[in-house]
Amino acid sequence: MFPEPESTAGGERSRLFVYNGGFLTQRRVRRILSLSGYDIRLGLPQHEDLVGVWGNSPTAHRGLTIARKRDVPILRVEDAFLRSLQPGRSGEASLGLLLDRAGLHFDPTTQSDLETLLTTHPLDDTALLDRARGAIARLRELHLSKYSAYDLDQPPPEPGYVLVIDQTQGDAAVTASHGDYARFREMLVIAQEENPGARVIIKSHPETTAGHRKGYFSDQDLSDRVSILHRPISPWSLLEGAIGVYTLSSQMGFEAILAGHKPRVFGQPFYSGWGLTQDDISLPRRQRNLTRAQLFAATMILYPRWYDPYQDCLCELETVIDTLEAQTRAWRQDHKGWTASGMRVWKRRRLQRIFGQHGKLRFTSEQPKDTTHPHMAWASQARDTLSATRVEDGFLRSCGLGAELVPPLSLVTDDIGIYYDPTHPSRLEEWITARETLRPDQRLRSERLIARLLSDGLSKYNVGSPAPDLPKGHRILVPGQVEDDASIRLGTSNIRNNLDLLRVTREANPDAVLIYKPHPDVEAGLREGKIESNLADIVVKRTDPATLMSQVDEVWTMTSLLGFEALLRGVKVTTLGAPFYAGWGLTTDLGAVPARRGAQPSLMGLVHATLIDYPRYFDPVTGQACPVEIAVERLAHGAPTATGPMNRLLSKLQGMMATHARWWR
Repeated sequence: MFPEPESTAGGERSRLFVYNGGFLTQRRVRRILSLSGYDIRLGLPQHEDLVGVWGNSPTAHRGLTIARKRDVPILRVEDAFLRSLQPGRSGEASLGLLLDRAGLHFDPTTQSDLETLLTTHPLDDTALLDRARGAIARLRELHLSKYSAYDLDQPPPEPGYVLVIDQTQGDAAVTASHGDYARFREMLVIAQEENPGARVIIKSHPETTAGHRKGYFSDQDLSDRVSILHRPISPWSLLEGAIGVYTLSSQMGFEAILAGHKPRVFGQPFYSGWGLTQDDISLPRRQRNLTRAQLFAATMILYPRWYDPYQDCLCELETVIDTLEAQTRAWRQDHKGWTASGMRVWKRRRLQRIFGQHGKLRFTSEQPKDTTHPHMAWASQARDTLSATRVEDGFLRSCGLGAELVPPLSLVTDDIGIYYDPTHPSRLEEWITARETLRPDQRLRSERLIARLLSDGLSKYNVGSPAPDLPKGHRILVPGQVEDDASIRLGTSNIRNNLDLLRVTREANPDAVLIYKPHPDVEAGLREGKIESNLADIVVKRTDPATLMSQVDEVWTMTSLLGFEALLRGVKVTTLGAPFYAGWGLTTDLGAVPARRGAQPSLMGLVHATLIDYPRYFDPVTGQACPVEIAVERLAHGAPTATGPMNRLLSKLQGMMATHARWWR
């Protein structure tokens, strides 16, 4: 996918001589260049070497002068179009670079590698264009842009306005298109003339909003029709309500094309001249008409070098979108800070690491009356909290038991209810309903996730030994549960304990081979639910559930997560309660399920909602929010966390206290 640098004799990496300190001090830039085949050097280049120059920066002249004198080629380096949460001046590293041997993508005086791609590449591969369409849809859905720290609670202006996009003074993309104060004001005047009576909103640049750099417009440009929007609001929200878009050379003009606009362009940015813009200044060498998908495929898929910070490698665009999806969700939920109640002491350090990176997390004994900050509560302790976001362990949790105080890699946050309580709606139910229809890219992601889970044999806790030899016959797995678990108390009516579950399953299947698997917390002596019964043909103890699934024909359960894991493996599931995966047409439901679950998602839709949309994942290696694929990678290759005797004692005390509290409830 990536154009490779020219190698020296013997296949060595290309030596890249630089004269800008940023190449040496910015670790991410050095790493992406190294992975792309460039060896950064100081000194004077030889004939087979290259000179690296950062865009059109104030120090670029140093490298350009030496390259000219030594007669060596130049490699232009710039941040990619999906950069990071915050602007680069905040110190956040970029998720990709643009490496161009021909010129600068924003400078129309020379033909860059990007322009060559747009001019000469066939851009007719169905798979490539499908990827482009899927990525465009994801960027819009997730509100991702070059910088993505936008609070989606910020309401956009009332629709029906004309959008005029400001840029920062002296920016290289502005000067390359001969932009100045006069040109920006001409653009503002024309926007008003071409849209008589319409409101005009000037959108300031994110770096102007953050106070880093000045823009071209100011309060002097305001009138009864013209206003300036300084709030950091999602470009996609703004574009949705606009009836016209005017820009000199902003990347937001490119996003306007992706949003369905045909923007009026007063400069010569990379996206003009392809039949998708109204160009005030034409560029004669650009004669080809492209579709939005073709423009996007070349610009976002073929041209950049994307970087995966979790795996420390170059990657595809889709992986960068996965990364930003996880990181922007964390920022958007956490940047206002949290108060938190009902959190056990042993959990607080991990919760602080997960939820406290973008705003302070303050633990309280109860929900504060002050509503300045959003409040979260552990789901089982949230009965007396109002409008609290409920927190609970995720479905791909850890290599070890939560009851043994092994910290989680995933947590769910639910601002409506909680997934295991069918007596109230939950955010998960909304996600499942929304995923009744999937785009091709969403289906593919779910399919790949299921394939990885099955190939690595992953489940919630990832503990236990391989399954023993099982008796022959029609095998039904009956998973035991913690009998005082909230999912049973809230999600079942008639069958509420493991003995009754076995009895009902045997009565309905007198000739089947019943395989009873006790819950690992019960086996560890940490929670209630131990039974003695001869109703099962075999009891499999301390067994990894993933190794059982390939050997059974059915699962009968009250509300166990093993029912969901069985669905992933194509095993028939019968529910006697109302777990989150029941009622959608994928299970045989003998218990009462909420009538509101009327959608009919596919298994891929259920998986996307349950494992991709609903949880938050935390990477213990980088200490950052991460996508589900990285959590799966860590679970597949990570060893169980050593808990030690003190954690063992604390976990037993925790289980005793939880049971005691429920007894007196």
